[in-house]
Amino acid sequence: MAAASTRPVAPPSAPHPLRTRSFRLLFTGRALSLLGDAAIPAALSLAVLEATGSTSALALVLACAMVPKLLLLPVGGVVGDRFDARTVALTTDLVRCATQLLVGVQLLGGTPSLAVLAVAEALGGAAGAFAMPTGSPLIKGTVTEESLHRANAAMGVAQSATRLAGPALAGTLVLTVGPGWAFVLDSATFAVSALLLTAVRVKRVAIPRRSLRADLAEGWQEVRSRDWYWTSLIGHSAWNGAAAVLMTLGPAIAVNRLGGGTTWVVLLQVGAVGFLLGALLADRVRPRRPVLVANLGLATYALPLALLALAAPAPVTIAAYGLAQAGLGFLSPVWETAVQRAVPAHALARVSSYDWLLSLAAMPLGYTLAPLAASTWGPRVPLLVAAVVVGGCCAGTALVPGVRRFTATAHRG
Repeated sequence: MAAASTRPVAPPSAPHPLRTRSFRLLFTGRALSLLGDAAIPAALSLAVLEATGSTSALALVLACAMVPKLLLLPVGGVVGDRFDARTVALTTDLVRCATQLLVGVQLLGGTPSLAVLAVAEALGGAAGAFAMPTGSPLIKGTVTEESLHRANAAMGVAQSATRLAGPALAGTLVLTVGPGWAFVLDSATFAVSALLLTAVRVKRVAIPRRSLRADLAEGWQEVRSRDWYWTSLIGHSAWNGAAAVLMTLGPAIAVNRLGGGTTWVVLLQVGAVGFLLGALLADRVRPRRPVLVANLGLATYALPLALLALAAPAPVTIAAYGLAQAGLGFLSPVWETAVQRAVPAHALARVSSYDWLLSLAAMPLGYTLAPLAASTWGPRVPLLVAAVVVGGCCAGTALVPGVRRFTATAHRG
């Protein structure tokens, strides 16, 4: 097997995708909605706890947002392939605009109804199940083949920038005018995104009309026929489960053993910077074997997990977390480009929906098992187990022939 390597990107012959009007409009709308969404988790948690004083109520609201998304993601993939991806994305933006505005109005009124918050989050989660699979088709439909990599890298930079700015924005709004305005802001970003999508022109791919079951089966066949894809999904799912373990047990270890809450805040901020640097690197470097290199980058998440388990010095743990997040930032655009080039356009939304489904489903599992295991054996055991699982699953893809052989020039949809 030839060693995985990277090489600098040659000066592109095509203009940067942001010079293309349709992609520029799509990018602007997605970046705004990502910023609004990044401010929501902190605002939602504080708002529900302030209104109810109950962590059970918060868990209920979060579950209402997650469960419909998980149940409907495969159907969302079928809809994204069967209908115009732009229309689907525009419709879901309007739905989420309405639900976030409803939550904002409830919170600004001073006496929010838990039932209304739960229903609004459930509707927003359902809309997200139809919106998420449209991401790849929209990018592929607005740029040329030569510009795919740079378009995905630009989206990755936008995502990482909002991860940095979103929590700060949420904190500012919560401390000054209240959490309700964070939801009003998020609602406005979805409205602007929907407006911009009306002017986006996306190349359409016609597919035959069949039953929902036949479309789901075809999408799954596209997944299972590519060993590089489904084995990578196992690694991505393991990464998300491990991230849930770290997010559950990490704060207590940081507070009790690594110097206090400031250490945890610094760790998260360094992780956000690492993600941004990884996305910027992906814009300049194209791996010779993209899937292999990206998965090996994900395997570095085992480092902060193991270091937290062993209560290593805070600077070492923080640096390892920044490196691991850089691996994630690098993977996102590289993986998206590989999938968009290798999977037929008529099945892209369905294939993407299975990726989202497996990744998101692993997180509740990690959130549930981590505290149970920690209460029985202490936090060291679940953290070390998570490190072994994520390192083994991600690095283990190097044993898969399809992963080793995958090159951008050898795989075209």
